Amino acid sequence: MPLSVLDGPAQSDQGADTAGRWYVLWTHSHCEGLVHDQLTAKGFDLFLPRTERWSRRNGLRHRIRVPLFPGYLFVNTMMDKQRYLDIRQARGLVGMLGERWDGLLTVPDTEIASIRTALESTAAILPYPYLRQGQRVRITTGPLTDLEGVLVRKKENKGLLVLSIDLLQRAAAVEVDCTWVVPL
Repeated sequence: MPLSVLDGPAQSDQGADTAGRWYVLWTHSHCEGLVHDQLTAKGFDLFLPRTERWSRRNGLRHRIRVPLFPGYLFVNTMMDKQRYLDIRQARGLVGMLGERWDGLLTVPDTEIASIRTALESTAAILPYPYLRQGQRVRITTGPLTDLEGVLVRKKENKGLLVLSIDLLQRAAAVEVDCTWVVPL
């Protein structure tokens, strides 16, 4: 069970290509960090959301950092054929979601921003099954103000706000006070 949130390795938004779009990189199992490090060294703006969870090795419990969306990370760039080829050369990369270099699928900026905001807050975030149905809500107060997602009731006054990446059909959930939300 995740205990806290970390945004894996710090990447400044100041260097981000503001006219770029977010593309999804699909990696081999446990290769997210390898791909991230290679492409960061080449100057790409990457986002690898990570969380902490407990692990047990040799009878000892300790916290480890794990990707929030195993097998996936995101790159923000103005895609052209050369950049596509530079990305595709990364060891550990299976591919990019989409047909060809000029037909890649993108993730809306708002979905990436929601995940970033949740990671930067002090709220615990954990992987959650992707939901298509449910009530979309917006948080009106607290550290997650203006965050939008799907609310799933957990207890009388507590709930899980599910933040989705529709393209991946993956989601993450953050615990919120139900009095903070309003329906959309």
